Amino acid sequence: MPGKYSITQISEILGAKNNIRQEALIEHLLIDSRKISKAETSLFFALSGTRNGHDFIPELYAAGVFNFVVRDDFQIPQEFVKANFLPVKEVLSALQKLAAYHRQQFDYEVIAITGSNGKTVVKEWLYQLFSSDKNVVRSPKSYNSQTGVPLSLWQMDVQHDLAIIEAGISLPGEMEKLQQMIKPTIGIFTHFASAHDEGFANRNEKLYEKLKLFKNVNLLIYNQDQAPQEIKNELDDVKTFTISKKTNRADLYVFEEKISANKTIFEAVFKGEKLECIIPFIDEASVENALLCWGTLLALDINPEEISPRIAQLNPVSMRLELKNGINNCSVIDDSYNSDINSLEIALNFLNLQKQHPKKTLFLSDIYQSGLKSEELYRQVAELIQQKNIDKLIGVGAEISQNQNLFQVAEKHFFSDTQSLLLHLSSIHFRDETILIKGSRSFEFEKISRIFAQKTHETVLEINLNALQNNLNYYKSILKPGVKLMAMVKAFSYGSGSFEIAGILQFNKVDYLAVAYADEGISLRKAGITLPIMVLNPEVTAFEELFDYQLEPEIYSFNMLEKYAVFINQKSAEYAPVHLKIDTGMHRLGFEFAEAEELCLMLKNNPQLLVK
Repeated sequence: MPGKYSITQISEILGAKNNIRQEALIEHLLIDSRKISKAETSLFFALSGTRNGHDFIPELYAAGVFNFVVRDDFQIPQEFVKANFLPVKEVLSALQKLAAYHRQQFDYEVIAITGSNGKTVVKEWLYQLFSSDKNVVRSPKSYNSQTGVPLSLWQMDVQHDLAIIEAGISLPGEMEKLQQMIKPTIGIFTHFASAHDEGFANRNEKLYEKLKLFKNVNLLIYNQDQAPQEIKNELDDVKTFTISKKTNRADLYVFEEKISANKTIFEAVFKGEKLECIIPFIDEASVENALLCWGTLLALDINPEEISPRIAQLNPVSMRLELKNGINNCSVIDDSYNSDINSLEIALNFLNLQKQHPKKTLFLSDIYQSGLKSEELYRQVAELIQQKNIDKLIGVGAEISQNQNLFQVAEKHFFSDTQSLLLHLSSIHFRDETILIKGSRSFEFEKISRIFAQKTHETVLEINLNALQNNLNYYKSILKPGVKLMAMVKAFSYGSGSFEIAGILQFNKVDYLAVAYADEGISLRKAGITLPIMVLNPEVTAFEELFDYQLEPEIYSFNMLEKYAVFINQKSAEYAPVHLKIDTGMHRLGFEFAEAEELCLMLKNNPQLLVK
């Protein structure tokens, strides 16, 4: 379990003017109201960004979160009698201060990785490569920002003996804050290119900002062919380990490179000895990242004879969780190459985003190198699965099977190994489910993924939900406070998948959705979408469905308005939301300006129609 502090301890660490009403043990840091893991042991930091975190405190309190770090000018609601509030000058600074304090409790090596590209891949590959020697804690996914780094550091615990932390910046002044939190003992500089140039006056300013991360490291590892000379100039007093294909003065000099059957074979010189390494990739970016990993293991005194077989087994790193159509009207989330409790929680959060199916299913293998005793580990896993409302669990492996009594799931199946599961898989029924496949590499869960995969076609359209979310948040950021956002998802979100798109929009708290016809809105309701939905083309024959599924018609004529008013009266409903279409000049549909007086009179005579 990561950090455990009392709320009183945290108040003292932050120097907060505490308003503590009852003692509490804090295990989880929370910055997103949609990602509650364990409410009673969570501490919410009310950050201000695109949205004001203070606005979500009532929602969190109702969900059982009772511990909050807030701005010191926040008016603490007196009705929240169970809540503890820690007022501070800057909430983000408080989050970073707590993370820095927690990091200082551990004296094992902390590797920090920065660069323009390749940070996440190098981090994930080092995690794979070190797993047989060390108990590694690492940044989840791409948690490398001013908020991501504190959450990464919070995962550090006594059972670990190595931390690997990403650090990314987009503006001057950011890296110094990250360095003060991470305090790395070893640094890795991956690559230097144009990514995020827009935040800096020039390329040199960006380089010097990144190098601040390494000012106190004991060792800096980098590929000197890919990195500017300024690194040596700026960090002249820092011990370095260099990699090069161009100069034999590098610590690891790669003098020959051959490509053969989707792999790259390197011959190199290290400490006067010739070494060979086979990298299971041929693209330039993967090769450069793998060379950095090779150099890192050599720099940390891993036996060269042990390194090469490990690198030959490196798995590709998926930069995002992918949702695919599966057989029997199922959707499949394939995360079958690694498994630890932190990445499991991230994957389960992604699973809960999906609303297109009524049931949620998890395939989960044994979790290795957690540093916890088996029973304690799987008790935590069982609690997490219960919190995330998993309907069906298929556990694979000796350890998870041995602890199956800990899992309180409506339907559960356990198998000693993947082969046993495959032999019995046909006896388990799967239909209309969202399935998360999450396994350690040795369990070869990709075999399960292939079974569930729907037949693929050569021509496909891939929708990047991360990009959609980034675009949405950008437009939110330029709206004035109080301006609401309606997203059009008619015609299956213009062919990009109505349930998936609507789910991500709901998760990101848009205010409204709009569809063309009632049946589209009904499908979204059946898929678990609870946002208000406006129907652009309501038909009289669909009034019953509009009412039953709480859909809101857009009314564009007196005839339809009168018929809908009569229908709502017959339902004896207190009110029913409607939207009015106004003709602003195109003269196709809508009420005209000259009809405004008649329209107002009709609405006054029908108070059951609530104009939205």
